[in-house]
Amino acid sequence: MEQIMVLILAAGEGKRMKSKYSKVVHKACGKPIIKWVCNAAKEAGIEEATVIIGHQAEQVRECLGEDYNYVYQYQQLGTGHAVMQAEDILSKRDGLVFILYGDTPLITGDTISKTIDYHITQGYVVTVVTAEVENPAGYGRIVRDSKGNVLKIVEHKDASPEELKIKEINSGMYCFSIKHLLLALKELKNNNNQGEYYLTDTLEILINKGFKVGAYVVEDPEEILGVNDRIQLYQVSQILRKRICIRHMKEGVTIIDPSNTYIDAEVKIGIDTVIYPEVILEGNTVIGEDCVIGPNSRIINSKVGNNVQIQNSVIISSSIGDGASIGPFAYIRPESVIGENVKIGDFVEVKKSIIGNRTKIPHHSYIGDAEIGENTNIGCGVITVNYNGKEKNKTIIGNNAFVGCNVNLVAPVKVSDNSYIAAGSTITETVPEYSLAIARERQINKENWVIKKGMHRR
Repeated sequence: MEQIMVLILAAGEGKRMKSKYSKVVHKACGKPIIKWVCNAAKEAGIEEATVIIGHQAEQVRECLGEDYNYVYQYQQLGTGHAVMQAEDILSKRDGLVFILYGDTPLITGDTISKTIDYHITQGYVVTVVTAEVENPAGYGRIVRDSKGNVLKIVEHKDASPEELKIKEINSGMYCFSIKHLLLALKELKNNNNQGEYYLTDTLEILINKGFKVGAYVVEDPEEILGVNDRIQLYQVSQILRKRICIRHMKEGVTIIDPSNTYIDAEVKIGIDTVIYPEVILEGNTVIGEDCVIGPNSRIINSKVGNNVQIQNSVIISSSIGDGASIGPFAYIRPESVIGENVKIGDFVEVKKSIIGNRTKIPHHSYIGDAEIGENTNIGCGVITVNYNGKEKNKTIIGNNAFVGCNVNLVAPVKVSDNSYIAAGSTITETVPEYSLAIARERQINKENWVIKKGMHRR
């Protein structure tokens, strides 16, 4: 197998995005579009990658990290000019170079691999990735000879009536023999109205020298779609989202309505889990087996165990233990750890807290900066008063405790194991084990007070 490297062109300004960010760092299904391209190359077994950067170059470097070679294109003078910037790197390599674009996230590793195999077995010096489409208007047409070799690529505006009938179009992606690419780059000219160097012209140079140029037709024309504006970003995101849902369904996940389910690229889901419509799973979220993720739930960078029920809730950067029940309308904020078989009910907010196994917080409570033990019951309207205006303080509640409704726990405070707190109490001191804490004034009834004040209804 010949040595293969990939060259990714990502220097363009992307004016149509109307953004202060580089076009290629915009995300599709949670991943920058250039990372989709890089991952496709890795899936094809290509380890060495050089990225041509220019506009917002540091954003691209920060996005990809330092596992890549970077070459700067300070002036954007065409695709051929971009490749010229990598001549020093190319001249030190043998074998093949696959040229891709940072704004074509739908290309797959399978297509790259098949193009390389086709290129090698057919003995071409360059192979163009092409697609056959029903409406080729605006695209360069692939003109072949009787043996299937490429004779030329003709732009739409320059095509004859006969050539305009051709439905095979140029993707702009190529597999080159490096030495032949370098040979053609030496003769590349910018004799056009834009004064730019077009990579497409290298094919004509090589054909005129008698070399064989081929074309590999992708099975799915969608793979060559690029992103130039936010409408196209939406369009490729739809395609990627469909691919992601299909992959999960093939692996044993039930997705009731894939067209209304939003799953990021890196999400993992166990078998026999059911995902309802309008669910959003983001980042590095991991969902276990036999879970039910109900409608309108959003889970971000979180780990969910097996047999978990989540209804209409938001979970961010937290972990949920096996058998837990969350929601509806619960809000689990970052750095929370929810134990096994825990009940977090409706309108409960948990922030940076640890909730022990089999503990229940059924409804309308705020638990922040707290540690709660196992088998504890938290009544309706309980609040851990964790902020004194300057700093956050901790509440610790032990095992087998019972906290009644509308209790305020003013942190820092500790509620020991096996203790009870009466409803309506405001607790500011430690509650000893096996104690009942009552912190409220005795009820006083003032008879006929309403009449004396003249406030009764007549």
